[in-house]
Amino acid sequence: MSRPRLVLVDDHEILRAGAAKYLGDHFDIVGEAGDVQEAIEVIVSAKPHGVLLDVQLPSGSGADVVHGVRQAGVKCMFICLSVSVNRRDVVKMLQAGIDGYLVKSTLGTRLPGLVTEALEGSMPVSPQIAGFLLDIDDAVAEVSEIEQLSPREREVTEYIARGYSYRHTADAMFVSIKTVETHMSHIFRKLGLASRHELAAKAFESGLLSPKRA
Repeated sequence: MSRPRLVLVDDHEILRAGAAKYLGDHFDIVGEAGDVQEAIEVIVSAKPHGVLLDVQLPSGSGADVVHGVRQAGVKCMFICLSVSVNRRDVVKMLQAGIDGYLVKSTLGTRLPGLVTEALEGSMPVSPQIAGFLLDIDDAVAEVSEIEQLSPREREVTEYIARGYSYRHTADAMFVSIKTVETHMSHIFRKLGLASRHELAAKAFESGLLSPKRA
């Protein structure tokens, strides 16, 4: 009988190695990644049963990985493994649709069993964050879709929503057009939007827009 396949996503190689040490006797580690784009590419290619990922990653977050993989049509379980017990981080990951949230102090003999629970349909959570589940509906409501964006992405959103072209936005932000295009790709993916008009409407609805720039 084949073993469940896992991908490990963390920007610290030593932590990936530590997780692999405890999981290797129970699962096949079929890929590793250290940032958002690499993680999406590895997961889409490997099509694992499950993914262990951190909350914060270079160029984005674990939630970005979840959204990107699902947008690509790949189905797998996501288990967050993080040092963060910050309520906003927990809610953001739960809102993305993860299947478990474990703090990195769990990195030990209990980890394989907890990952197995997630793959079997349970939702393991560490005691440190279990209390957040009691009021998760209210907590999720507090995190608007716009708040999922990074500060730089919100800045791009504001320019574009005000009718700036990509070129004018790039000039205003002192970046390249390619950088603006990359930000817009991430923004559309995170918010589930397909056009600049939809983005403008979302920006106004959320109250993101501040008074007109001078």
